Amino acid sequence: MMVRMPQEITNDSLEKIATEVRGCLLCKLSRSRKNAVPGEGQLPAKIMLIGEAPGKNEDEKGQPFVGAAGKALDLALEKSGIPRQSVFITNIAKCRPPDNRIPEPEEQIACRPYLDRQISLISPQIICILGNTAYSSLLGGKSVMADRGKILKRDGQEYLITIHPAAAIYNRNFRSVLEDDLSLLGQEIEKRQKNSVHSRSLDNLEGYTQQREQQQGPGKEKKRIMKKKRSKK
Repeated sequence: MMVRMPQEITNDSLEKIATEVRGCLLCKLSRSRKNAVPGEGQLPAKIMLIGEAPGKNEDEKGQPFVGAAGKALDLALEKSGIPRQSVFITNIAKCRPPDNRIPEPEEQIACRPYLDRQISLISPQIICILGNTAYSSLLGGKSVMADRGKILKRDGQEYLITIHPAAAIYNRNFRSVLEDDLSLLGQEIEKRQKNSVHSRSLDNLEGYTQQREQQQGPGKEKKRIMKKKRSKK
């Protein structure tokens, strides 16, 4: 399933989407969940993290990545210099599948309009895809390990691919993989921010120069004319 931009919804907001998600009955996961998990974060957000689905802790609290995988993610974000409160975090599926199984295709499809609307509202510079399920669902990807640490561009949106934080729990060797990929993400955002500041500084300098030329132009022209008249005398 590839990214499909949603039809425009009048007065849409993250709060509106969250309310709809919490009351959603579009698939069978609504019958087994305790709490739907719309996502968490504020506008604006340069980075959007998208995982697979809520787990047990997330289902109980209604918040994303608050269990063991969340702790692994928080640690990797901290080491990468990315404050968790500066990103938006959500999942492909908004409700916990029984026994933490992979969300079925129809469950992912049912949640997809909510996710597309979130992406449209947040308009992140980079979407960080966490794990194979999210990679397959969003971009039709086959192997996270083959493409991890890469920034891909599809339909004008950029994505960074990395492992799901849960993988770092079961295999400690993956901790450095997650940390390295998120460090790359942090560096990329920082580089863009510096380039943006530099570009604004150049624009401001150009504007100031033009303004000074406009202000000084008539005075310089007057001096040139007076000097010409004196030379004729």
